[in-house]
Amino acid sequence: MTNCEHFRFLSSDGKTQLHGCIWTPEEKIKFRGVLQIAHGVAEHIERYDDFARFLNSQGIVVAGHDHLGHGKSLPQGGTPVYFGEKDGWKHAVDDIHGLHLILAKRYKRLPQLILGHSMGSFLTRSYLIRYPGEKKAAVIMGTGWQPGYMLTGGTLVAKRFLYKNGPDSTSPFVTEMAFGGYNRAFAPNRTGVDWLSADTENVDRYIADPLCGADATVGLFRDMLGGIRFNQKRGNLARMDTSMPVLFIAGQDDPVGNMGKGVRRSYDAFRAAGMQDVSIQLYPGLRHEILNEKAMQETVYNDILNWLSRYI
Repeated sequence: MTNCEHFRFLSSDGKTQLHGCIWTPEEKIKFRGVLQIAHGVAEHIERYDDFARFLNSQGIVVAGHDHLGHGKSLPQGGTPVYFGEKDGWKHAVDDIHGLHLILAKRYKRLPQLILGHSMGSFLTRSYLIRYPGEKKAAVIMGTGWQPGYMLTGGTLVAKRFLYKNGPDSTSPFVTEMAFGGYNRAFAPNRTGVDWLSADTENVDRYIADPLCGADATVGLFRDMLGGIRFNQKRGNLARMDTSMPVLFIAGQDDPVGNMGKGVRRSYDAFRAAGMQDVSIQLYPGLRHEILNEKAMQETVYNDILNWLSRYI
């Protein structure tokens, strides 16, 4: 299915062998840069195969890994969509850094860039705070902004279920609280994940993929809320490399970004933190997975390529 070089590297949790992919252009094409991708929740890196091949044709190396508890990084008998009992968000961010070190060593002379989608966008935002200066440019895709009261309320609910059933448990109530509202925006619903895409074929592929769609654990939900809170603190935002260009990109109808409002709020926060080169692009009619919306896929691909090309 894919045209990538598969490899393994040790997670910062000290025990999990993570699965990664590197897509490389044909030898006759001049290599221009390296784009590292951080994927979203309950999916995996090989879903980015088509996008990676497109960038390869333009001389860009593409790489990424399955996060802890995701895809082929899930060990046999492991818990899906679970970072771990302790310091899960920290480990997931450190794993992005770990892959960066591998790529920077392998492609020493090429500029290093990053794209984070959905949960990967929030992990990337934490990464940019904790490891400023490693990447030359960043694309923040399908992201959002959460009011403080929602973070506090969600964390209290997560802790209640965590203490009751453990961090590796799942809860229909927590899942509905986290993601149920996304789908209600597109009622009447054909599936439980209509919010992902206006392209029904893409939604059906996601549902049929055995490595996609598992319910997030209570522990991961707790970790993500903590990560988002970390990202939104003004003092943490000020730790980023202010000279690094950032592109916020999303569907105008993406509920994760509150139909564009949360994306603009994040954009404004980056500007307020002193980031010197911040852009935003919202696509009318597109939902969460803008890379997989056939109606505008070519446009989205080329817009990202043209933006990346400024910095490679």
